Amino acid sequence: MSTVWYFAYGSNMQSATLRGRRGIEPTRASAARARGWRLVFDKPPLIPVGESFANIVPDATAEVLGVLYEISPSDLDHLDLTEGVLIGNYRRVATTVEPLFAEPAVTAFTLTSDRSDPALRPSTRYLQLLVDGAREHGLPRSYLAWLEAVPADPTSEEAARFRGLVDDLLKRPKS
Repeated sequence: MSTVWYFAYGSNMQSATLRGRRGIEPTRASAARARGWRLVFDKPPLIPVGESFANIVPDATAEVLGVLYEISPSDLDHLDLTEGVLIGNYRRVATTVEPLFAEPAVTAFTLTSDRSDPALRPSTRYLQLLVDGAREHGLPRSYLAWLEAVPADPTSEEAARFRGLVDDLLKRPKS
């Protein structure tokens, strides 16, 4: 079976989100960095619910930490579907990603968006998913501290109601 690399920097860093919410079983996962990108929290959701999500933007002086997953090509297609790539919510890009623990760099797919609303902030619930995923995969303590210091707001009622609907839509049909 052929595989591809996917670099997660948002909630998909957390295995429970990738496996549970998206139904994707990676064959490998490791802490990693992508140089030339900066993590921002200004990505509006498709349905306006008053919160933002993680995004990466080009920045030659920065790097983003995250999780490098080895997944199947069909899982990558499913990820595109569930992240809204097909409708312009994100776009898939290839970038060089370096595992943090002595493995060679690889070309991995990741997602970025041109959609931005700097007035939005992430929810505390969403930010906790990133912190949990970073901790789970052994990202540096300094990065955890940086994530924990990102300004966030409580989850809005609209977002809480909408999340249940989205979770149902994201699930893969059982084969």
